[in-house]
Amino acid sequence: MADLTTDFLGIKSPNPFWLASAPPTDKEYNVRRAFEAGWGGVVWKTLGAEGPPVVNVNGPRYGALYGADRRLLGLNNIELITDRPLEVNLEEIARVKADYPDRAMIVSIMVPCEEAAWKAILPRVAETGADGIELNFGCPHGMSERGMGSAVGQVPEYIEMVTRWCKTYYDRPVIVKLTPNITDIRKPAAAAKNGGADAVSLINTINSITAVDLDSFAPEPTIDGKGSHGGYCGPAVKPIALSMVSEIARDPQTHGLPISGIGGVTTWRDAAEFMALGCGTVQVCTAAMTYGFKVVEEMKRGLSGWMDEKGYRAVSDFVGRAVPNVTDWQYLNLNYVTKARIDQDACIKCGRCYAACEDTSHQAIDMSPERVFTVKDDECVACNLCVDVCPVEDCITMERLPEGAVDPRTGRTVSDEYANWTTHPNNPMAQAAE
Repeated sequence: MADLTTDFLGIKSPNPFWLASAPPTDKEYNVRRAFEAGWGGVVWKTLGAEGPPVVNVNGPRYGALYGADRRLLGLNNIELITDRPLEVNLEEIARVKADYPDRAMIVSIMVPCEEAAWKAILPRVAETGADGIELNFGCPHGMSERGMGSAVGQVPEYIEMVTRWCKTYYDRPVIVKLTPNITDIRKPAAAAKNGGADAVSLINTINSITAVDLDSFAPEPTIDGKGSHGGYCGPAVKPIALSMVSEIARDPQTHGLPISGIGGVTTWRDAAEFMALGCGTVQVCTAAMTYGFKVVEEMKRGLSGWMDEKGYRAVSDFVGRAVPNVTDWQYLNLNYVTKARIDQDACIKCGRCYAACEDTSHQAIDMSPERVFTVKDDECVACNLCVDVCPVEDCITMERLPEGAVDPRTGRTVSDEYANWTTHPNNPMAQAAE
């Protein structure tokens, strides 16, 4: 049987599924329920410095984006960091950690970008017995306007500076949570590493407005006739998160830096994809808010079953396995040739493939008067659009032309001559590198 036990920065948890810093981890009651449901760890909702209280809105805090079947694709969140007193949060963290010593307990922190503020809060967090801290450099709304959150995360020099302060005044693992609201995620990640960070977590939420009410003409969620940008999360952000994770995992400056993956993790398969790209743990928020804490049972069962099927005994067996296969476009093998193939027995004759290809692609699919659809190999560029729009799984597949075959579109013979395309002399990028 697969062992889901995870060791991340020396922090052990019974599985790699952690709840992200968010409303589900705002209080003792929630976190205890989460641990009883089977979550391997939590990142406590972001704590702020003592002083003027944080005041959240008392109207709607979330805007939603739905699929055609009203499946929740994304949430736009305008909630701020915890509005509960610091001392109350710290007491609750200490109690929960004492009662669940085998679960990961990470505390998210966001205080002003001043050394004194960090020096003051870190010893108090350490006293709770928490396993580590996560520096919230990602929140794109409310706090960023106050010079915190993504306002820090968008400036690599600030990231490195604050991380150094934390490593000076705190003796347990420091995780830096990165904002996706930046052009090149590798730069803040490198800054975190240079500052001594033990790991990074990403992505935080994406700056967004999900909808505009066309009666009131205000963004949603609407508070007394006005709306604000917020942080976007949920299944829709997963592709962006995977790309950013992969950039950090394969960049020479940050290669080997531990990563906790965040962004649209809804199923065990999502989690496995993040882990294959180098994440030692995954953090979940929107899925728990949509389906409740027990969704973790399905995640654990699914991941364990897949690992058994593949022969992986521990999660570390496949963490990072996909990283070597992520490359730049110029290194793709241009001699790899495929053509679309339609299974006539599975085809329901809906015509989506024909409409998409005829109107927007390469006119590579014929339709007979009897609505039989066939591929014209001499026009097919193997773009895969027909596969993506077909409503029947595996009805359309891409078949690789065998070695020695002639590509009817180009007249070129297919061979394995370009198998090592990265260094092949016919690769213009390889020539340029020389």
